[in-house]
Amino acid sequence: MCLAIPAKIVELSSGEESRALCEVAGLRRHIDTGLLQDEMLQLGDWVLVHVGFAMSKISEEQALDQLQTLAMLGESEAVMQEVKGYGLSDGGWKGS
Repeated sequence: MCLAIPAKIVELSSGEESRALCEVAGLRRHIDTGLLQDEMLQLGDWVLVHVGFAMSKISEEQALDQLQTLAMLGESEAVMQEVKGYGLSDGGWKGS
């Protein structure tokens, strides 16, 4: 199954304008934000992430609703597998 996971931006990379550090379920990961270069992303913004790429900017309400829906559907484990699978080669996610 392919999932787009809501993630909160917690740090914007100063040296690389198309990267950001985001957090999902207590795990942090650098993601590519190049597809959203016209969105003017800021700290605290929520994005949908798929295979390490921010695909769209969403509201906090939408993000929390989607996370709750995934949990209600029993997809929490699939979310964690998706998140952990993003960064196996580069050290990827860090615990908060």
